[in-house]
Amino acid sequence: MMKTIRYILGAICCAVFPIAGICATVLDKVQPSFWWAGMNNPELQILLHGSQIGSSEVSLTSKDITLNRVVRPENANYLILYVNTATAAPQKFNIELKQNGKTTKVPYELKQRTMQSRQTWDAHDVVYLLMPDRFCDGNPRNNVVKGLREQDCNPQNPDARHGGDIAGIRQHLDYFSDLGVTTLWMTPLLINDMPDFSYHGYAITDYYQIDPRYGSNEEYRDMVTAAHNKGLKVMQDMVFNHCGSKNFLFTDRPDDNWFNNKSRYVQTTYRTASVSDPHVSQSDMALAQDGWFVESMPDLNQRNPDVMNYLIQNSIFWIEYAGIDGIRQDTYPYADRQAMARWCKEIDAQYPGFNIVGETWINNNIGVSYWQKDSKLAGNDNSELPTVMDFPLMALLNQVCDQETNVWDSGMARIYDYLTQDVVFADPMRLMTFLENHDTDRFNSTPEKAQNFKRYRQALTLLLTLRGIPQLYYGTEVAMSGNKSKGDGTLRQDFPVRAFDAAKRTPLEQEYYDFTRRLLQWRKTSEAIGQGQLIHFPPRDGVYVYSRIHNGQVVTVLVNGMDEPREVDLTPFSQVLPATSAYDLIHDRKVMLDGKVHLDSRDEMILDFSHIQ
Repeated sequence: MMKTIRYILGAICCAVFPIAGICATVLDKVQPSFWWAGMNNPELQILLHGSQIGSSEVSLTSKDITLNRVVRPENANYLILYVNTATAAPQKFNIELKQNGKTTKVPYELKQRTMQSRQTWDAHDVVYLLMPDRFCDGNPRNNVVKGLREQDCNPQNPDARHGGDIAGIRQHLDYFSDLGVTTLWMTPLLINDMPDFSYHGYAITDYYQIDPRYGSNEEYRDMVTAAHNKGLKVMQDMVFNHCGSKNFLFTDRPDDNWFNNKSRYVQTTYRTASVSDPHVSQSDMALAQDGWFVESMPDLNQRNPDVMNYLIQNSIFWIEYAGIDGIRQDTYPYADRQAMARWCKEIDAQYPGFNIVGETWINNNIGVSYWQKDSKLAGNDNSELPTVMDFPLMALLNQVCDQETNVWDSGMARIYDYLTQDVVFADPMRLMTFLENHDTDRFNSTPEKAQNFKRYRQALTLLLTLRGIPQLYYGTEVAMSGNKSKGDGTLRQDFPVRAFDAAKRTPLEQEYYDFTRRLLQWRKTSEAIGQGQLIHFPPRDGVYVYSRIHNGQVVTVLVNGMDEPREVDLTPFSQVLPATSAYDLIHDRKVMLDGKVHLDSRDEMILDFSHIQ
């Protein structure tokens, strides 16, 4: 991409496409701009946007691609074509628009698919969440892009753009590999041409374009390929509940039925529990799912089949084009449940086993479980969503490491009690678990908390050895802190560039990094952790003991939830102690298991019986 980019919305068809014959019609959008032959669903939607094209006669020059139907929305600036590609080979052809005796020929291509062995992500993986704008500025020359509404790039302003980009991520792929994470989740990279707060990415203004302040579509695809070459997977953050109010689909919408509440702003209640509430009123259900997240984010109507076809194809486009390995879907319960279930099924039909996680921000396990595929609570109303986010466990992990453990209701007893309720989940191993994300307090909500390394060590031990798919948030591995009460920008501070270099880290940062790396690199080798059964015991004398077991591999974890040392009698735990010695990963030593073991205050042991040294 050019280092100084001029981004022009509304480029005319004659400039964008090599038009044959007379350019009679102005087009500024053809979406998707190309597709592939041999896809699972033979019907392709092509959305055209241009001045007064709605009355055009439409034809195709291809012999084996047929026009099924043409949707002519109320807005005459749109045509929505549905074409049949069932028998089509890869080819180039023209879409011909005839109007007032003149013809516009719009070139289109069905590409040859690049068949590849697609991987996905599961409980063997650890996900690393980062905000691209705040991670690393690899190309300062694209920090400000002419023609876009927000022209401020100011790292001193927590709400402005700071300049991070795709180049900065790609330059540090070795950092992720060395740390030991396996999957990268970046907050949305698609263009947010909004007047302010565009850095967060959740107000998309074009679903088919990477924000030029991050790079180009090609740079994104190349970064994914480079990540794969380093053994890393990439998850794309998608937003189908809403878009940005400057999206052309809203500013010049096809019709008012593309957005909920007839395209008028009506505030959501944020009470997504209404969707599963057996006693819900019609008005509360409507406000929960059809209300707008904020006024600048119009709520898309997924019940409109043209809208849903557009969104489904957009997902498939990015999987096929960029080779991504997973999707994180934003604000999942706010969108129409049945339409999103169809989306999940369509993705799985095209890419069997492809994993999707939905943001299910609900503060109890029953509510979260309702959104997982094959939920025991949803009856025949299957969400089809494979993975959900375990927000209740996140809250517990942030609390229990500050509490002493008694028998019933504090500290590690709360973790034990919560996990005894995993019966509500269809698949507890398909829960994304985490200490924090870009919308919550950091685990170290203050710099003072960050000084307590034992607290972090205990929480990370739990996170990386309990059931589920762990997710880390950028910078926690070097003791970053942030408090939501001071604004979202403080949760999303710039990653300290010097921390990429071990020689420039502070002693505390290095202590955090070394411990995080040790656990992550070990975790990649453990099938017991990646897919093992969880067996646990009620805390005894403040100590929580649990084990992960798979095909004879055993990892047993002891966690002292007390501020005083403990002598732990191992007799009650003989079921998960298959040998008289084990390797203790936490302290890098061999431990004899001959009756009792000693745990210092807030201490842990990870006993790996397959790595006895």
